[in-house]
Amino acid sequence: MTRRLYLYPVWIRIWHVINAILFLILIFTGVSMQFAGSGGEFSLIRFDQAVAWHNVSAIILTFNYVVFIIGNVATTNSRHYRIKKENFWADLFAQLKFYAFGMFKKEKHPFPVTYEQKFNPLQKISYVLAMYVGMPVLIITGFGLLFPEILVQQFFGVSGLLITDILHITMGFILSVFMLIHIYTCTLGDKPATLFKSMISGYHEEHE
Repeated sequence: MTRRLYLYPVWIRIWHVINAILFLILIFTGVSMQFAGSGGEFSLIRFDQAVAWHNVSAIILTFNYVVFIIGNVATTNSRHYRIKKENFWADLFAQLKFYAFGMFKKEKHPFPVTYEQKFNPLQKISYVLAMYVGMPVLIITGFGLLFPEILVQQFFGVSGLLITDILHITMGFILSVFMLIHIYTCTLGDKPATLFKSMISGYHEEHE
């Protein structure tokens, strides 16, 4: 018997696809800019093109992020990002234990997907940190690099531009790793493609 839950409305799916495409462009252009030598010999694409694509994609990503925030406020989707204090560590440990051992032993998932609980405890804390901490830091530091005149010149004797650049690159790397882990965990459904299909149909499916 297959259980189907409509958990991904159209606006979430559109936002998700746009976000994924833009992030891939940002990674590609960011890596190209980061490792380009003075002559551009290590660039994946021409340096000026990488900068242009990176900036445009970043601006669109910012608008897309605003859509995500407004959508969460205006709909019930925000409930999936609320972290409850009670049993937080116990639930997190139970989920980690399942990923480390339980799923390989075909044990029952400790936190099955429901209308009220779309994310397991580990997913929830990861998504909250990524979307409500990581993304704002990435966007704010990105605009700081785009408009360096708004930055503090010195912070405890260190260049404000250097600090902003390091924060931006570090957060970009962390979110890139998060995206890779996110893609991997999306293969852990009933079949490797099951969870990816959810972003097309809007339905979460699993066999009972």
